[in-house]
Amino acid sequence: MSDSKTNNALPPDLARFVRGDILGMKGYVPGEQPQSGKVLKLNTNENPYGPSPKVLEAIREAANDERLRKYPDPMGNSFREAAAKVYGVKPTNILCGNGSDDILTILTRTFVPQGGIVSSPYPSYLLYETLAQLQGALFHRFSFAGNGWELPERWEGPKPNLICLANPNSPSGTQVGSLAMADFVRLVRVPVVFDEAYADFAPENAIGLVKEQHTLPAPVIVSRTLSKSYSLAGIRFGFALADETLIEEMVKVKDSYNCDAVALAAATAAIGDQAYFESIKAKIIATRQAAIPKLDRLGFSVIPSHANFLWCDHVTHDPTTLFQGLREANILVRLIHYPAWRSGLRISIGTDAEMDHLFDVMTKLV
Repeated sequence: MSDSKTNNALPPDLARFVRGDILGMKGYVPGEQPQSGKVLKLNTNENPYGPSPKVLEAIREAANDERLRKYPDPMGNSFREAAAKVYGVKPTNILCGNGSDDILTILTRTFVPQGGIVSSPYPSYLLYETLAQLQGALFHRFSFAGNGWELPERWEGPKPNLICLANPNSPSGTQVGSLAMADFVRLVRVPVVFDEAYADFAPENAIGLVKEQHTLPAPVIVSRTLSKSYSLAGIRFGFALADETLIEEMVKVKDSYNCDAVALAAATAAIGDQAYFESIKAKIIATRQAAIPKLDRLGFSVIPSHANFLWCDHVTHDPTTLFQGLREANILVRLIHYPAWRSGLRISIGTDAEMDHLFDVMTKLV
């Protein structure tokens, strides 16, 4: 979580033209992205390995006069057809987006009226609240249940227009199982988006619920990104999976050409190279699992993760002090602090060599 702030510098003669709710809100602030210097970035959950070589070839082919001077395919049908084969759905079950944040924006605008309600568990991805505010809607937090990371078995809050569930969750990396997902949809009976930015590193996902939409009392939408598991954070490409009738409604809301020709070419090549994807995924999961006992030996309490990051705090050392110590050693991690929740460090999984360097520095700090 990054600190965000309200813009207090806007002169009154300009401020009077801006929506009052925008003036009063705190905008979402992305993780730090240094553009120069030698820094080990373990703060924004990027993939430490490069994309498939087929992606680079596709980008070179797309970067030509003929492709770039024309508008791209507004629906991204080449990607939809390739992804449909991977996930066992129809191309019409897929909507392309400019990253999964674009998909989440489209979903909010599709399902949530002004004055409506967006709901999400706490702590979770902060962008959901920002999107609700931009829509002129209310934001409702509900608590995880059980051991701290399970969905509630009773709904005691207001009836929302949309529920956003990051699964695996950020910042915890915990996952709700497929049976619990289905039970939750039947409980709340309102549209639920399962934000699966990290699902490729987890054992379960909600795509089966999309295929079984006819058995459920409310819409289920799965949001995915190619930023993490497919090493395309710099391209900005995401997609939604849902019943094709819902996709048709979401198409009305999206920007006409929300994905450019280069991004579509890269995404189609990436999703088509499943052998490369599986090999990189296996490396990251192995490194993640090996990191947990190492952090434990250094005195960290680590939440078991199904994502490409670990969330941990130290039994004796203040996380802010550790964060600053790592920063001084040119290692960036994410300092996590949610009000009414303990602070901690969210550490993206790097290569084995990068993680060894992190542990060497941490050993000196603790």
